[in-house]
Amino acid sequence: MPAIRSKINPRSDAFAANAQRMEGLLAEVQRLEGLVIAESESKRDKFEKRKQLLPRERVARLLDRGTPFLEISRLAGLNMHDDDGKKSVLGGGSIVGIGVVAGKRCVVSVNDSAVKGGTVAPMGLKKGLRIQQIAQENKLPIISLVESGGANLMYQSEIFIEGGRSFANQARMSASGIPQIAVVHGSSTAGGAYLPGLSDYVILVRGRSSIYLAGPPLVKAAIGEDCTDDELGGAETHAQVTGLGEYLTEDDAHAIAMAREVMDKLKWDAAPAVTPFAEPLFDEQELMGIVPADEREPYDVREVIARLVDGSDFLEFKASYAPEMMCGHARVQGQLVGILGNNGPIQPSGSTKAAQFIQLCDQSGTPLVFLQNTTGYMVGSAAERGGAIKHGSKMIQAVANARVPKFTFILGGSYGAGNYGMCGRGFDPRFIFAWPSARTAVMGGAQAAKVMDIVNRAKLERMGQVANDEALQAMSDGLRQRLDKESAALFGTARLWDDGIIDPRDTRRILGLCLALADEAEKRTLRPNTFGVARM
Repeated sequence: MPAIRSKINPRSDAFAANAQRMEGLLAEVQRLEGLVIAESESKRDKFEKRKQLLPRERVARLLDRGTPFLEISRLAGLNMHDDDGKKSVLGGGSIVGIGVVAGKRCVVSVNDSAVKGGTVAPMGLKKGLRIQQIAQENKLPIISLVESGGANLMYQSEIFIEGGRSFANQARMSASGIPQIAVVHGSSTAGGAYLPGLSDYVILVRGRSSIYLAGPPLVKAAIGEDCTDDELGGAETHAQVTGLGEYLTEDDAHAIAMAREVMDKLKWDAAPAVTPFAEPLFDEQELMGIVPADEREPYDVREVIARLVDGSDFLEFKASYAPEMMCGHARVQGQLVGILGNNGPIQPSGSTKAAQFIQLCDQSGTPLVFLQNTTGYMVGSAAERGGAIKHGSKMIQAVANARVPKFTFILGGSYGAGNYGMCGRGFDPRFIFAWPSARTAVMGGAQAAKVMDIVNRAKLERMGQVANDEALQAMSDGLRQRLDKESAALFGTARLWDDGIIDPRDTRRILGLCLALADEAEKRTLRPNTFGVARM
């Protein structure tokens, strides 16, 4: 395949300005992520007095040394509910991701019990449901490190109904042949008691684990019985009396070691060795300066592709036709992919080109990678008469029905139906990540403000009233500022519109890992049963 020739000058003033802006956006993301870790770390003394490991220490001990951990949605719930985005940045109250344990890839899901006792907030619930979806789609075992006070009762109306889905998912995963291991480090009460109850293997910590549907106060209030935590559902009770727990351990470290031992003994395929592949011809550092600091300035998505694909080799599809809709074949860390990228608004001809390319990749079983930077589908009389709706629908049909794994990266703009046609969250990409420069909304703030100004002036004219320019301008400015805020990458990642904001320089490594996960899932054969594994 022909290698892309880069036209980027990394020593130019424009490149330096672009890189400086990207570094500033990335620094803010990293600062907020640091606050999530600091929030948990601030409880160290409390955990040490209880002779417990902090949640992130548990993760570190669980994972194989030197292996990557792809953490998902690190800023879930930012500026929502109890997360103020300043002093209390909570990360959804959990740590979830994909790693390697005892040589085998698995999903890791952890209650961050140093944050509000591990209680589940609405966005924390959505984060948990998302990681379950990832486990199901990629046929990965789940290891849950449990210590939670259950649902955050301040937000029960936003949690209770949807929360049942997490337990349904557990039952279905067990039935489908996906193993689930629960390490109960502390409290797992009320509805949360069903998490270990629905797991296939349960590891208990002597003197720390407590699993029951109702605690001593509620039991006293309900039936007048006096009992202790241990009598209701302590580690020894569940190891010796109820049979809920399979393994009884002495402390956090021992419990983590036991989880690794169980994983080691599971008959499951090991993470395959990495096969050799060619690196891109261009430095990944240059990804920092490709997206213009001025969002209105276009750039060539081929410059991004040249720094993502093996050997910078890219076989472009219909290069001379509808050039604003870029399609082509390449390899990423040895895996064949079909790539779609934007060099402007999507024209009717670009829609048909993309639809054909998507169907061809689906025919050959080639995964699809979408690199989003679009203002959406082209508007105006020429586009409408050219079949914008009809042809755009073909592209959306193709994206929605493609059976191959799809991976989306939002590099810049993701506006209007362009978000849909380029496989936004609503079209179920296997993974979707955003660069710090990402913008996602129905339209840009300036465009929305102009639309509303035109609409309001026309309304006043029909009513025979004189327009108050100052008042209309204030309304337009307010709408523009709100949409600009709501389209920012941090706003979207807080609501799980993506699986996390990433450093542009990590894009190739993350895509390579996700492609490997999908390829392994395709080859993996599960052993389903009817109702899942039940405790006898």
